[in-house]
Amino acid sequence: MYATFHDLKEASVFITGGGSGIGAFLTEGFLRQGAKVAFVQRSDGTDFCDRMEEETGNRPLFLACDITRIDALKEAIEAASSAHGLVTILVNNAANDARHDTLDVDEEFWDWSQSINLKAYFFACQAVIADMRKAGGGSIINFTSISYMMGNTGYPSYVTANAGINGMTRALAREFGPDNIRVNALAPGWVLTDKQLDKWASPQALAEHMQRQSLKEHLQPQDIVESTLFLASKASKMMTGQAMIVDGGVVVSG
Repeated sequence: MYATFHDLKEASVFITGGGSGIGAFLTEGFLRQGAKVAFVQRSDGTDFCDRMEEETGNRPLFLACDITRIDALKEAIEAASSAHGLVTILVNNAANDARHDTLDVDEEFWDWSQSINLKAYFFACQAVIADMRKAGGGSIINFTSISYMMGNTGYPSYVTANAGINGMTRALAREFGPDNIRVNALAPGWVLTDKQLDKWASPQALAEHMQRQSLKEHLQPQDIVESTLFLASKASKMMTGQAMIVDGGVVVSG
């Protein structure tokens, strides 16, 4: 950890997909800040919770949930609030970037993809507003991707959803700013998780991507954790409606 954000200690944090991939690193990062973390995912997170408790001295709350079932997602957020106090930090992290071709997409696949990658984000945001209003404010971090900025091919439904996340982020930031609720997006570049290494990170693909990066070092999950903690903390208290890009300098915005 490069920084300690003192205001995150004892904060009630809710993370979607917080037991694997980047999400697991996010959960660990908040735990090491002393936050009270609840996370959802479909697969059993008990072993991960045991490991986190042993390594950090702080046990997360695992809630089994399919985020495409909106009622179940809302119930999980209510359970987190009951266990840890009003949820004041939401990290919408869960996503599915399964590769697909435009001409092969049918309505069923489209609806499934949007339900994971966009719909669940909206309703998670909606569900935490009441807690954040009672608490006098909060921070929502919506994970997006540089894929839509680059016009990437190979997963058009995912790219579409990520563009939608950015529009939603700006709209909610404007609507709930008067409640001191900040809403920002975080757009990672190609982070070399185990999944990426197993499926798509061939030597050729890595070399080609590195040519596009300004900083000549591959992104690791911890690079994303530090940025998320910053957006969650009052260190960024006057940032809202923004998209923070953490990609080693592939995309240049402004």
